[in-house]
Amino acid sequence: MSKQRSVLPGFGLTMGITILYLSLIVLIPLSALFFKTATIPWARFWAIVTDPRAIASYKLTLGASFAGAAVNAVFGFIVAWTLVRYEFPGRKIFDAMVDLPFALPTAVSGIALTALYSTNGWVGQYLAKIGIKAAYTPLGVAIALTFIGLPFVVRTLQPALEDLDPGIEEAAATLGASRLQTFFRVILPLVLPGLLTGFALAFARAMGEYGSVVFISGNMPMRTEISSLLIVAKLEQFDYAAATAIAVVMLAASFTMLLAINGLQWAYGKRQGKAAA
Repeated sequence: MSKQRSVLPGFGLTMGITILYLSLIVLIPLSALFFKTATIPWARFWAIVTDPRAIASYKLTLGASFAGAAVNAVFGFIVAWTLVRYEFPGRKIFDAMVDLPFALPTAVSGIALTALYSTNGWVGQYLAKIGIKAAYTPLGVAIALTFIGLPFVVRTLQPALEDLDPGIEEAAATLGASRLQTFFRVILPLVLPGLLTGFALAFARAMGEYGSVVFISGNMPMRTEISSLLIVAKLEQFDYAAATAIAVVMLAASFTMLLAINGLQWAYGKRQGKAAA
């Protein structure tokens, strides 16, 4: 029997192209960042990354990114569920609107959000009446990071929900399960890997966001300055050592987060496999 020919070249060639492409696009630039940081004496590196201004930016970046990703995990699921399970007028328009944060330049998004949530904006004026100030506060940063992270959750969840057979919900209802029981015991376990992936992507994207935050945050050190803004500030001061040191810390935090999410997905998939067996 003759060996079936693959449409694509063999493993060796495709693997070589993959490694070369990833090296040129990802590994070499990141390696240069670490090599630049390695030239800094340890004492100075530690002083840079533990500076109170830097620590304040870490806290705001991590906190706002986590808050934005968590909000998107909840409401992104609802959006994806609505787009997948229901037919209604304008559904395709709403589906296309999900990708607007991808299509818009981030600076445009930042200007629009600032105009909307400032004290005299369409939404901000009503928030101000109840004592809530959004623009130029950490809340505004979280809003911006929520805005840019929504597509990651929705687009990751949609294929998982489309593959979900509605018959299992009917079977659960027939067996006497309530809506909450059906959701937490039937639906959520099946889409959890996709939800975790969407959360991780939204979180990682928010960690490195700059354009949409620079306007709505106000860039106030120790209050509304995120790490990417601090890095740009260091670059403008020609302090490349400090910029690369802070960048390495943020890169390590993002990588740790993605590694933890992948570990959770692997452990969950292994547990599900054992349960199915």
